[in-house]
Amino acid sequence: MNALISVSDKTGIVDLARALHALGVGLISTGGTAKLLEAEGLPVTEVAQVTGFPEMLDGRVKTLHPKVHGGLLARRDMPEHMAALKAHGIDTIDLLVVNLYPFEATVAKPGCTLEDAIENIDIGGPAMVRSAAKNWKDVAVLTDASQYAPVLAELKSAGKLSDATRFALSVAAFNRISNYDAAISDYLSSLQADGSRALFPAQSNGRFVKLQDLRYGENPHQQAAYYRDLQPAPGSLVTGAQLQGKELSYNNIADADAAWECVKTFDVPACVIVKHANPCGVAVGAHALEAYEKAFKTDPTSAFGGIIAFNRPLDGAAAQAVSKQFVEVLIATDFTPEALEVFKAKANVRLMKIALPAGGETPWDKGQNAVDIKRVGSGLLMQTADNHTLQMSDLKVVSKKQPTPQQLQDLLFAWKVAKYVKSNAIVFCKDGMTMGVGAGQMSRLDSARIASIKAQHASLSLKDTAVASDAFFPFRDGLDVVVDAGASCVIQPGGSMRDPEVIAAADERGVVMVFSGVRHFRH
Repeated sequence: MNALISVSDKTGIVDLARALHALGVGLISTGGTAKLLEAEGLPVTEVAQVTGFPEMLDGRVKTLHPKVHGGLLARRDMPEHMAALKAHGIDTIDLLVVNLYPFEATVAKPGCTLEDAIENIDIGGPAMVRSAAKNWKDVAVLTDASQYAPVLAELKSAGKLSDATRFALSVAAFNRISNYDAAISDYLSSLQADGSRALFPAQSNGRFVKLQDLRYGENPHQQAAYYRDLQPAPGSLVTGAQLQGKELSYNNIADADAAWECVKTFDVPACVIVKHANPCGVAVGAHALEAYEKAFKTDPTSAFGGIIAFNRPLDGAAAQAVSKQFVEVLIATDFTPEALEVFKAKANVRLMKIALPAGGETPWDKGQNAVDIKRVGSGLLMQTADNHTLQMSDLKVVSKKQPTPQQLQDLLFAWKVAKYVKSNAIVFCKDGMTMGVGAGQMSRLDSARIASIKAQHASLSLKDTAVASDAFFPFRDGLDVVVDAGASCVIQPGGSMRDPEVIAAADERGVVMVFSGVRHFRH
């Protein structure tokens, strides 16, 4: 049995080679890998000795040779293949260990030049991987260090690798080549004439890994599966672990994402309750229990069967309160032993633990998507994600009446929530909690009226509340509705041709109006 080893990343390679040698496997290697193995005292044959042709062109040509690919591609069950190998003095290669030039890491570096990128496009490695993977019935191919230990364990216990193992390795190898080629395509097709990179490449190559098949899709007659990005952002939903409960459904996942994306934007303890992709209750508090109790008060009816998310660990006291209602999915950064004990009696409740990212400068570091994608008929809409965070310094007071410090805090809170409510969105808030949410209506007036009705049903007073509108008021009538309901201050983007009319209405009604300068449509 012969193994050809040619790796860019040398992690674990010496231990693997030493173990293979101990099993009687002959070692063949290239350039730097061969020198490393020789330095470790391992007997290794350089590829140049096998091919009878020296490595050349700064290593660009070394394994592109019939004595390499013949040894990989020959079918052992075909006498004519084996006869051809014998006639040309070619030995079989039964195990290939290859990882590729670090193209993805190279182009991710600031200041990467086209020349740097080109020099990190591997040619011989992918060619060998494809040959070995195609001939999986006879050849095993390892393309990642995580595969070394299980492959060695099977070789030691069984003396050979099973067909199932070789096939799984083959699939992993073709997936790696596919991802590698896609990364090259993405990079090259994003280059512009001046050498800069376009945000949206001329060809987009999506790479996703299936996490699980789902029982059905949005409706029972639809089929569905759950995928994650090849490299998911830290602290995103797909990085979470389900601790108990039934399998997540398509709708569970969509709603859980809406809840988690909203709750993790708060710096203080917060709770978000989502129903049908819209927050029906959002609040902050001194601890998880207070945040939950305030969020639940907003709309107890809609909270039934909802998704609840906390940006803090869930303790026993909060768990006891949540357990009194019917909840589909419960998300937190952690669960205390007392909280887990509470939900043991509710085995169907899905508990999700997601660690918040440490933070950083980029959306990805903060666990946010950099790009959002929406499927349309035979196409995609791509856009940068709505990661804008409004600061106090961004606010522009346009009314004669000036806001109090408490009103400013309530306005910022309302604005943060409105960003996650489907358009047209109207959100009433006060003292760090939602008081009424109007979502997804064709008319902003209707959203305002629905928010008021929700508050009435929950027996909440909207007197002196702050209101956020995700887009501008096109007429004063929307403002009149929220002021009639009790609002004392309003935040909206501004930008309408009738802004002067709406501002004048705010002054007439004696309320504060603040412009954010940013719209948050969410369709």
